[in-house]
Amino acid sequence: MKRYMTLSLVPCVLVGYCLAAPPATIKKPVTDTYHGVEVVEDYRWLEDWSDAEAKKWSVTQNEYARAYFDKLPSRKALRDRVDDILSAKTVSYSGLIYRGGKLFAKKKQPPKQQPFLVVMPSADEQDKERVVLDPNVLDSEGGVSMDWYVPSFDGSLVAVSMSRGGSESGDVLIFETATGQRVHEIIPRVNGGTAGGDLAWAPDGSGIYYTRYPRGEERPTEDRDFFQQLYYHELGTRTEKDRYELGKRLPRIAEIQLEMNPRTGELIATVQKGDGGEFAHYLRTTDGKWTRFTRFGDHHVQASFGADDLIYQVIRLLAPRGQLQRLPRGVTDSKLANALIMEGRDSIVTDFWGPATVVPTENRVYLEYQLGGPSEIRALDVVGNNMPAPDQKPVSSVGPMLPLGGDRILFGMQSYVDAPAWYEYDGKTNKTRRTKLGSDWPVDLGDLEVVREFATSKDGTRVPVNIIMRKGTKLDGSNPCVVTGYGGYGVNITPRTLKEHRVLFDHGFIYAVANLRGGSEFGENWHKQGMLTNKQNVFDDFTAVVKHMIARKYTSSGKLAIRGGSNGGLLMGAVMTQHPDLMRAVVSYVGIYDMLRVELSANGAFNIPEFGTVENPKQFAALYAYSPYHRVKNGTAYPATLFLTGENDPRVDPMQSRKMTARLQAANSSDAPILLRTSSGSGHGLDTALSERIEETADVFAFLFDQLGVTYRETKEKRNAAAR
Repeated sequence: MKRYMTLSLVPCVLVGYCLAAPPATIKKPVTDTYHGVEVVEDYRWLEDWSDAEAKKWSVTQNEYARAYFDKLPSRKALRDRVDDILSAKTVSYSGLIYRGGKLFAKKKQPPKQQPFLVVMPSADEQDKERVVLDPNVLDSEGGVSMDWYVPSFDGSLVAVSMSRGGSESGDVLIFETATGQRVHEIIPRVNGGTAGGDLAWAPDGSGIYYTRYPRGEERPTEDRDFFQQLYYHELGTRTEKDRYELGKRLPRIAEIQLEMNPRTGELIATVQKGDGGEFAHYLRTTDGKWTRFTRFGDHHVQASFGADDLIYQVIRLLAPRGQLQRLPRGVTDSKLANALIMEGRDSIVTDFWGPATVVPTENRVYLEYQLGGPSEIRALDVVGNNMPAPDQKPVSSVGPMLPLGGDRILFGMQSYVDAPAWYEYDGKTNKTRRTKLGSDWPVDLGDLEVVREFATSKDGTRVPVNIIMRKGTKLDGSNPCVVTGYGGYGVNITPRTLKEHRVLFDHGFIYAVANLRGGSEFGENWHKQGMLTNKQNVFDDFTAVVKHMIARKYTSSGKLAIRGGSNGGLLMGAVMTQHPDLMRAVVSYVGIYDMLRVELSANGAFNIPEFGTVENPKQFAALYAYSPYHRVKNGTAYPATLFLTGENDPRVDPMQSRKMTARLQAANSSDAPILLRTSSGSGHGLDTALSERIEETADVFAFLFDQLGVTYRETKEKRNAAAR
């Protein structure tokens, strides 16, 4: 059986090099019937990672892809240039938290493989910075990472969720801020790749409220990534004695986030039912009583404490762009809330997983707003009147916001051409200043410009596209171009800087970022128009953006690549199978492709509120209609495609990429390569070790250069670096 073969490269009649035929994959047909529809597939056997043949197949595919990458004439030079940029001895800070007069941050400082945790007195006193925890000391190869951290309210202790290999399966360890020593007991199974995880300190630092997954024999093996519940742990005691708090009656796919009020000892638990944006809120009072004050389906999407100890909540019921309300003290009936601001033209940002986007201070309420991709901070007084806001750059993204006392806040800001930096704003003086806590940048993006245009989707919807290119670029259809998008889960795609893209711009690339339906860039209606049975709108939006780039002569089909990851990987699969002649190349990271079986994976069950389920006839019909794996047609000339996945991915099962690769390789009638690159030491891409990120980026760039007909040339910056 000639399933595995010796690999060789031959000159390609189109661009660059073409591989010999890909490794043949045996077919083992399996038939399923959904609502009377028979569905046959050949590669079900690749789902089973315990199967030695599946692992051998994956190794052979990696070898096949490696043979392609290593023969590309630009790969080594690109790898060196990417290494120069990503390994440059620069500094950046993220994940800031202000507690007990101390500023905590995750610090990224190449060539260290992983960010590490530091503490300093303020954003202007890095000279007094101290390291609290450095995962690189635990594993110099970058295999250990911090999922997240939470300091105690006095700043003396820090609880950190730590995991290995991108698995996101995190246990919580506690460290002394002053010494960096680990203290107290380890709390297992707090974080996971399905429902995430969180914790909140007791006001006096004597214990923590934390999420946890089933342990031991509490649940069957198939339920160990579900049924997240809330417990309380008193420091210095055995975790087996921890007190149950909340969760036994919550859905199997519940996800819990916590916020403690350090002044009153009250605790808010925000519960999301899967990943579809449906929330319920619970309040724990100091007598230990839990009261639910919003329900799933109420369209209350965020609740948090203000400086006045009242609960501020964002609702989208009859207000899809958001309305801000405030609950009077002691009231847990949301119908009795007072409206501070009614729905406006722009959408109030809410982020279940991220830091607060509504920040009440002594005399102000700061809110983050979405402007269709870019975001901005606005301010109100305590009765809802508009107030002056921080100075902000156009077409930028802002946040997170940290209250510093009084009406002062610290906030981050970046754009497509400006490196991330941290700013302080004082509401009393109305002054904004940049702090010293900025990001060193090894590249200059001053020669770039950002053009924001709108494509027209199939149903007439105007879809924003942000186009980044070198100033003076000639629009004659000859430019290599990459178009990217996401469109799901209500996630807003905001401006951000990727320093390694300097390599692309130096070689004439245009980079376009689409703001598609499925996100919340224009409110909840924008999200709903791209979810469940409306998901095809997302693919139509992206197709319209690609056609817009071609029609406006930014590029042409033969010079165009599309790129996306996760839900954006699904986007790549759908668009390439629906319009295979529209682009020359596809780069798809950790994507979802088999929409009929994704819900059988652990995290796939959490996706049902967003995508739907095959159990529902109408949702099955929609899923089957666009499922990339099932839309591949034999004998079709598909574009060159690079699939990337990580063996330890807890969010999208790597079998999705394996099956899609096998199906596409068997069906493709063109000589364009169909490649699968699997990383053994990473997961969904979060906290990937620096060395792996460099190698992956070099492979992706070399693939793009080869397929889009771009020749690498040494830049002035590279020559200067060599001279130094």
